[in-house]
Amino acid sequence: MDAPTGPVTPAAGQRGGTLRQLVLASRPLSWVNTAYPFAAAYVMATRDVDLRLVLGTIFFLVPYNLLMYGVNDVFDYESDLANPRKGGVEGALLDRRVHRTTLLAATLLPVPFVAYLVAVGSPASWAVLAVSLFAVLAYSVPGLRFKERPVLDSLTSSTHFVSPALYGLVLAGEPIGRGAWLVLAAFFLWGAASQAFGAVQDIPPDRAAGIGSVATVLGARTTVRLAIALYLAGGALMLATPFPGPLAALLVLPYVVVVWPFRSVRDADAEVANRGWRRFLGVNYAVGFLVTMLLIWTARL
Repeated sequence: MDAPTGPVTPAAGQRGGTLRQLVLASRPLSWVNTAYPFAAAYVMATRDVDLRLVLGTIFFLVPYNLLMYGVNDVFDYESDLANPRKGGVEGALLDRRVHRTTLLAATLLPVPFVAYLVAVGSPASWAVLAVSLFAVLAYSVPGLRFKERPVLDSLTSSTHFVSPALYGLVLAGEPIGRGAWLVLAAFFLWGAASQAFGAVQDIPPDRAAGIGSVATVLGARTTVRLAIALYLAGGALMLATPFPGPLAALLVLPYVVVVWPFRSVRDADAEVANRGWRRFLGVNYAVGFLVTMLLIWTARL
């Protein structure tokens, strides 16, 4: 027998709606993109599962992403209204009424996690964490808006995903060897390539809103070709890592395959690159699985 339920009050409905918008603003599809690099780097360095790993992974899973994307959604609201991609998995279109709540949640939720990580960390880990959080805010907040500074937008976006991995290594307290630095550099090139390609589909709405980006400055065709070159350069770096690292060089090829059809796209037709971006989101999970297999193999060796 079902338990009796009462009517949903307007306040409860509003709270549920607000929570839903906060979750959407944190981009659940992208949670793994920041939590996984931290967790993988920390475990590979320590070979241990402890409280620092658990709380650090939770931090980079939700609070970090809410801070990054929630703040972005609030300050990009006007331009997002004209962007057909927004309002789904590729970006929330927050109700104006939850903007203040979003900013409060995005800034307060990370506080206990950051306090703990600072308490158990070292000056070196504090510095990496500070750079990571600065990059997250600098990308969107008024006065900095690195997302509107061509080339710097790609570099900052890549920092969002590479810095958790670097932080995991530094928090572990183990020396970072040449192979790890090469992996981080390859990962950084991958991140810059991915952000640049993602910016191509937004050329029309960004130009209409007066927003600058690597894609609006270089143009669609040049930006796509730059992304391909960066993917291949990242793969080339992996060839110089200890075995089985060179096998990861092959993992850039799915991205090149996804981006390649758009190498000659015109600025006026740049929105068609969204087809490639949607494929990119799926490829990410498949490649992530293969990276995990390589990491397990490396750990066993």
